[in-house]
Formats: sequence, C-alpha cells, structure tokens
Amino acid sequence: MAALSHREPDRLPLDLGSSIVTGINAMGYSRLKRHLGLAGPVRVSNAVLLLAEVEPAILERWGIDVLPVPRYFAAPEAPLSGRWLEQPLPDGSPALFPEGLPLRVGADGSWELYEGGELASVLAPGSGSFVPARFPLAGAGLEQLEAWQPAPIGEEELEFLRRTARRLYEETDKALFGWFGGSIFEQAQFLCGWEEFLVRLYGEPRFSDLLLEKLTEAVIADLSKYLEAVGRYIQVIGFGDDFGFQGGLQIAPELFRSRIKPHLARLYGAVHASSPARVFLHSCGSVYVLIEDFIECGVDILNPVQTSAADMEPERLKREFGRRLSFWGGGADVQRILPLGSPDDVRADVRRRIEVLAPGGGYVFAPIHDLQADVPPENIVAMYEEAARG
Repeated sequence: MAALSHREPDRLPLDLGSSIVTGINAMGYSRLKRHLGLAGPVRVSNAVLLLAEVEPAILERWGIDVLPVPRYFAAPEAPLSGRWLEQPLPDGSPALFPEGLPLRVGADGSWELYEGGELASVLAPGSGSFVPARFPLAGAGLEQLEAWQPAPIGEEELEFLRRTARRLYEETDKALFGWFGGSIFEQAQFLCGWEEFLVRLYGEPRFSDLLLEKLTEAVIADLSKYLEAVGRYIQVIGFGDDFGFQGGLQIAPELFRSRIKPHLARLYGAVHASSPARVFLHSCGSVYVLIEDFIECGVDILNPVQTSAADMEPERLKREFGRRLSFWGGGADVQRILPLGSPDDVRADVRRRIEVLAPGGGYVFAPIHDLQADVPPENIVAMYEEAARG
C-alpha cells in the first residue's frame, strides 16, 4: 500500500498469480514445480486461460505480497467449489481441474469447452489457452440487441467471494487483489467478434452505443453487489479492457474519448465513491496515447505495462505519469528475453527495469502479462530471485 501511495517501501512489492493477468500457465507452472523439486499435481484455477493456482511454497519462497480473490467460475459450469477432478494437461502433466468442467478432448488433441451444451471455446494442439468459438451477438440486429441482457452475478458467487475475501483478510498479512473484470469494449468484441464489433463501432453507432450502454449498466449493477461483498477486504480491484496492439491503438483516440471513455469513467468512479480499493486497469499493447485519459477516468494502476510495444518505454512512462499512476507489471521482457534468453540475461533485464520503475514508489513487480508455457523454469527463478533483491 505504501508503493501504491507513491511512497518508496522498505522492499519492492512482488506479485505472481494474484489475478488472471499476472498469473502463470499451468504447463509452465508444472515445469517450474519439477525444477524446484516440488511434488503434486497442478491445480488449474482458471481453465479458459489455463492458469495455475500458485501454492504457498512458491509464494513464500520469493516473498510474494499479493493473494487473489478469484471469480467463482474457473470455466463455464465449473465453479471453484473445492472439489477437483483429475485431468492431465495438454502436455501430459498431472493436474486437477474444478469439478464439472464441461470439457471434451478431440482425437487430434484439441480441447473444447461447452456452455449450455454449445461449444464455447477451443484450445488447439500446442496452444496455451482457449480462444472463443462462438460470438452470441454476431450478426444481431437492433431489435435482438434490445431484448438481450447480460447474466447478472449470482448469489452463490457473491457468497463465495465474501467468504474467501474475509478469510484471507483475517488469516493472512498479504494484500488482496479482487479481479472483477468489468470489461466494456473487450466484452463487446467477445459478443460480436473482434472484426465485426470494430466495423459496427464505426458504421452502426446506434447498435454499438446501445451495446456499450447495456454492458455498462450491467457492470455497474454487478459492481455494487461485488463491492458490498468484498469491498472492505480487498486493496485492489481489477478491470480489463484491451485497447492496444503492438504498434498502436485498436481505435482512434477520438473515438475512444467520445464513445468509450464516458462509460469507463462511470465504472471507475463508482468504485471510488464506495470503496477504498485502488482501480487497476489491464490494457495490453501500445496505450501511451490513452494513459492521460485513463488517469482522468479514475485509474490508479496500469497493467501489464507492455514496454515492448510502441511508445511504451519504461523511462518515458515513469517520467510522464509516475507521480499520478502506479505501474504493476513491466518487470521482464516476455516476448524475447524471458522465453529465449539466459538466466543472466533475465537478471540484467529485470534489474534495469526495477531501477527505472521502482524509485519513489508507484511500482509492483510482475512480468508483462501471464507467464507462458514456453518460459524456461530457470528463467522464472532468475526473474523472481532478482526481483526479491528489491
């Protein structure tokens, strides 16, 4: 909390696995466990992204400071009820998945997740996470959209969240991260398809504005219930909306400011009006042009700090925004050095980034997005050993 208040803490805060955007792929985690001599299968806490539950032995090994208050469903129809089923990972490693996982494995090795009996997402052989297989509002007309409503957060999940957050708050000394999600722009892409929504955002403003408004109203309604359940316990609430590509924005800044930004300001403002939790925004890619807008909307923390994207150099970000915005991520080059470099390369890269981002506070160490399956375990060890030096 000192770091998020822009005070330099006694040591650098570290994160691994506190959210679905600061986690580790289950296959990569299995390799890490074997490398460290830790026994037992991997628990998959998010099946869609194939993310592992990070165990206390690893959290304590590097002094990780943040714990997750996860959403209830690890996949459609598969809640984190505490009941697990054995299901090997795609690479054959032993793993436990939440009971009820609606999974089918094809003869070619592809994995399929179903929702309500319909194919929802697919994990191709050799891949590390699922991709959507259906877009419920693809091709929908205005009348169909007017009749559509997002499913609200359920009482069973709210009770799970309340119970989990309270237990962690009372029994641990860790900061608590509540991943809420709250996507507006990205959720519209999931509903319509990426290309279709971008085309309709420009060409069909009545449809796209109604969809964004419906999503905003639904998120605000869920947010009120969510904060009532966990707001007194969590220190950070996570939102996700990807606006960037590697080389720039998905949409023109003017379009973001006129059509998207007012919705985000309502969401983040609702948090600040009713909770002390800091607003964390995950937005991938080159989002430099929008960072001032994010701050104006009420964003306190930016993630994943994709420093390899255009205009996202850490020195520039710290210089221009470091007094008003905290950075959570950006701790290692995940596109080149972390998967392809040596442990010494990783240590040097991590040290350089910490020296830029950590002075004066406003920084929590994490890699850029989730650690993927191809990252050598010795490089993960090198990264966190270096970061733990502060």
